[in-house]
Amino acid sequence: MSIISSTSHATSNTATLSQRLTAAIGASILGACLVYFAGFSHIEAVHNAAHDTRHSAAFPCH
Repeated sequence: MSIISSTSHATSNTATLSQRLTAAIGASILGACLVYFAGFSHIEAVHNAAHDTRHSAAFPCH
């Protein structure tokens, strides 16, 4: 009778503080650019889509 032992290695995918900070800053910059583009866009369809989205989320914009 043979006993087969298997070991399971759990890998931990932890990000360092600098990696998390870089991701958070990047996401914030991207979000700010999207809000700025949609809010001040001269393309009427983009501006109206952002405006309607704010109203549908019950966010006052006037």
